[in-house]
Amino acid sequence: MTQNTAFMKAVEAAQVGRWDEAHEIVQNSGHPVARWIHAVLHKIEGDAWNSRYWYDKTERRYEDYADPQQELTAIAAYLRENNTAG
Repeated sequence: MTQNTAFMKAVEAAQVGRWDEAHEIVQNSGHPVARWIHAVLHKIEGDAWNSRYWYDKTERRYEDYADPQQELTAIAAYLRENNTAG
């Protein structure tokens, strides 16, 4: 499975409430997209401190999206538009 496929799987899992599955996929990756997804997962969880920690490791900000579901949709679009395989 490519990184892009794994990241899309994590996003899809998060979108339907399978937070633990999504977290398992991204938690040990140092890839910027994985860190972005990780940040959103902690936002969904309500752990703002941990979410902000992960956002600090990306080019994104906690405040960029008020709605985590919209942000997950944006991540999915980003993954479709950009080949992050590797």
